[in-house]
Amino acid sequence: MVEEEEGVAKKKYQFLEDLPGIGPATAQKLQELGFHTVEALAMAAARELEPAGISEKKALVIIRAARSSISVSFVRADELLKVRQNVLRLTSGSKPLDMLLGGGLETQTITEFYGEYGSGKSQLCHQLCVNVQLPPERGGLNGAALYVDTENTFRTERIVQMARHLGLDPEQVAKNIIYAEAYTSDHQMFLLDNADEVIKENNVKLIIVDSLTSHFRSEYLGREMLARRQQRLNKHMHKLIRLARAFNAAAVVTNQVMAKPDVFFGDAVHPIGGHIVAHTSHTRIYLRKASRGPVRIARLVSSPYLPEGEEIFKITENGIEDVSEEEKIKPRRR
Repeated sequence: MVEEEEGVAKKKYQFLEDLPGIGPATAQKLQELGFHTVEALAMAAARELEPAGISEKKALVIIRAARSSISVSFVRADELLKVRQNVLRLTSGSKPLDMLLGGGLETQTITEFYGEYGSGKSQLCHQLCVNVQLPPERGGLNGAALYVDTENTFRTERIVQMARHLGLDPEQVAKNIIYAEAYTSDHQMFLLDNADEVIKENNVKLIIVDSLTSHFRSEYLGREMLARRQQRLNKHMHKLIRLARAFNAAAVVTNQVMAKPDVFFGDAVHPIGGHIVAHTSHTRIYLRKASRGPVRIARLVSSPYLPEGEEIFKITENGIEDVSEEEKIKPRRR
């Protein structure tokens, strides 16, 4: 049965051409703008469709139809509670770290890991690429991973090691990781802007950008370029969260840090990106090395509903693992 709401039929649309007001020529123009799926179009703003020759009034009708197809609308809080049951959790590979995150990394949100060089950010990303392919009973999402690499840190050899440790077929695991290296900030944004079709076709349940700020930091130098950089970072991150919500995927970004020499008390290390990145990242984790060996300390800095706290894990040849009693150092709790 099809219901009518505000002149738009509530029904499922599979392809862009199925939407009212979109023909083959318009669909082609939308795809050139990066809108390859109904889900991506549902998360668009009307002005973003203008380059395709679509008026604002017509764009609103198209977007409304796309949103009705994937049930994006006003809901009561009790209904939202039911919708939240669709949010999935992805294991990090460490039980204490999962506990810190409330059971693992959430889908439909952005989790940010930041820290100094060697703190384990990229290692965690590699582990998540393997873990996402595990069945739900083992903490996975039975899905593939999309990996946007900006610093040439991705290593298939590491994926093979981690897959073998978990009893998975390394070749099959590698097939389920869609990789792209971004050479500039524009290229980085282009990759994400055109990722919706790849995500849908490959059942991608994890989207990684490692690292988020590297190119932006190197290309936008000086205070006069700061506003421009922040605007583009803001657009980039909002595209990421749209994809995560549309496809119920976990979004993960890593971030570089800078030292503030004028800070005399507390930690002088701060993530790049300022308030733009801070506000858009739902969960922020600060990673740092412990005083010895492979042990790392993860501090939950901010979350919409979880308390601050710290847990420890270690990075070994097998990947992300729990720390044994002998290796433990006492983490701080707040």
